[in-house]
Amino acid sequence: MIAAGAQALAVIGWLCVLKLIQMALWPWLGEGFGKLAYGAAYPLSLLLFALLSWYCGIIHLPVQAALLPFLALLGIGLHRRRYSLAAIRREVHWDVLFLLCFAFMLEVRFFNPSISYAEKFMDHAILASVMRNPVVAPLDPWYAGGDLSVYYYLGHWMMGAVGLTAGAPSPVTFNLILPTVFANAAAALYAAGHVLLPRLRVLPVLTLLLVNPSFLVLAASGAGAHSVMWDSTRTIADTINEFPLFSFLWGDPHAHVIALFTQALFIFIIVYAYREWNDLSGRGRWVVVGAAALALGSMPGINSWDVLVYAPVVLVTGLLIWRRAAREGDGDDPCPWRFLVCVPPLAVLTYLPYYLMLDTQGISGLGLVPSPSAVSEFLLVYGVFMAIFWVAAVSDLKTRPWLLLAAAPFLLAGYFAAAIAAVPLAAFAARKDVRAADLLAAFGLAVIIFTELFYLVDGMGDVYYRMNTVFKFGLVAWMMMGTAAMAYIGGWLSPLLREQRVPERAAKAAPLIIVVLLLAAPVAMPDLTYGYGGKTLDGLAWVGLRHPGDAQALPYVSSLPVGAVILEAEGGDYSYYSRISSFTGVPTVIGMPFHEQMWRGDAAMIGIRMADVRAMYEDPGRAPALYEAYGVDYVYAGTAEHERYAVSLPEDALVPVWSGDGVVMYRVL
Repeated sequence: MIAAGAQALAVIGWLCVLKLIQMALWPWLGEGFGKLAYGAAYPLSLLLFALLSWYCGIIHLPVQAALLPFLALLGIGLHRRRYSLAAIRREVHWDVLFLLCFAFMLEVRFFNPSISYAEKFMDHAILASVMRNPVVAPLDPWYAGGDLSVYYYLGHWMMGAVGLTAGAPSPVTFNLILPTVFANAAAALYAAGHVLLPRLRVLPVLTLLLVNPSFLVLAASGAGAHSVMWDSTRTIADTINEFPLFSFLWGDPHAHVIALFTQALFIFIIVYAYREWNDLSGRGRWVVVGAAALALGSMPGINSWDVLVYAPVVLVTGLLIWRRAAREGDGDDPCPWRFLVCVPPLAVLTYLPYYLMLDTQGISGLGLVPSPSAVSEFLLVYGVFMAIFWVAAVSDLKTRPWLLLAAAPFLLAGYFAAAIAAVPLAAFAARKDVRAADLLAAFGLAVIIFTELFYLVDGMGDVYYRMNTVFKFGLVAWMMMGTAAMAYIGGWLSPLLREQRVPERAAKAAPLIIVVLLLAAPVAMPDLTYGYGGKTLDGLAWVGLRHPGDAQALPYVSSLPVGAVILEAEGGDYSYYSRISSFTGVPTVIGMPFHEQMWRGDAAMIGIRMADVRAMYEDPGRAPALYEAYGVDYVYAGTAEHERYAVSLPEDALVPVWSGDGVVMYRVL
């Protein structure tokens, strides 16, 4: 178990790295983002660090070398007097927000830290592989001889690089990922609030804390905590309907969750560029273009589903910026088309080697949804947003009732849920002066209409054919619609503040109340550890209690030379098998076979590996040749292996190198 003192040092080192890169980048964003540069520097610096460390991995430099450009920027900024105490004091509210959100989610992870159920084995396996041997592409811990060019691993690379730089071990790094994502997403949404609202600018941050109506109905019915959490995300039949708060509390630092801060950043950049473009200098516009390209370019590597939405969003936003420049006669901009034309190619160029290396099955086509969502289920997921958007569209419908006809084609075709979303979408799109909030709402509504009509064919079978489409695109739509909905609510509440209907004492006390509630909430939350325990940031502490032999063996396995391959039991997905490779990042012959089948699209080869693993444990005659074929260097024989197989090893081909508490490890001769 990692000592409490070492965990505390890891947290401090982690925050120091994040703060250093943020401060280094901040002054250089000023010409593009003005007063919002300090906040934007938090997520943008993390993405830039990911990019630089990834290129370090390509040329086999230590990932810590990615700090050098930031140190150079910091030094130049200090030399040019771009920092002052007065300026930093003015920006301290960003730091308070970031640290508060980080502390909140760190508390959540402290109470539920285990690398145990759901996708946690996978997430730590990729993270541990990166931190053990940070090369591009990282080795696949579940497919000896293969690498992770079959999957979007950049989010885990980014966090692993920060962990290596901060000196945080992977089981602690695992539990620092979600606090970092939550805090960076909050900073980006707070920045978006400054664009969208004259007051109450923190409201868009609530997008991360909202629950869907299904959650509220289940809670009101008296359902248990697990049922409320789980069932509220399985509301639309045969799909997944995660919302950000569930994702953070569930605790998987999975690709779609890590990507939430990138989404929040891109939402900010889109609304900022849309509203402020004509007021920026030429150099400022290039700063915004560069930031947009960095954010968009990172999406395929972090969670490739996101770019399928945000790439078209860039094009639409770019066209609108160009049209506005032409309409308003912005003669100072010789290339008003630069956002439209420059962001996509620059985004591709930032990670061009990633695309050249990519070797994944991906999406095989586009299908028409034969059975759309039931209206009741649709509203239990998106009902709050639909209510807010319909209220926001009332004035448009009164003056132009023909907008209601937007629902007609969907009603006639039997897509009733899509019809509900189509009307406010038509209302916002038809406005003569489309505001930034209208733009976001329209984008989000368009996404959920798409998921009602179409699905991306991804090999999930006949029953769950649209599961991933509704899941991944629905989360994108949530971020867009949540930000827009909070902007509308803020707009409605602002007159109350202007007219001083809110008592002055209440207004001053509100921030303190929010701080207390946020820090106290994790303590009051129901226990969702499922018996794995908590009150630590060591995600593997539970292994020592339940599987002491494996826990004792982990330090030895972790000390094996880079490139070593171990043999361990395979027992399907979402089980305790494949645990040694998952906990250490040392590759095994085959682990979590369904994941590998989805990534590689070769069920036959996966089946062969599974059979060969059994033979290596049960057939001493065939085992030596198979060891050589798969490059196996060490054989792990613990309780799980003896439960899974009738273990009979070729003693003349192996030598014991470690043993303890029911576990024996052998080196292949």
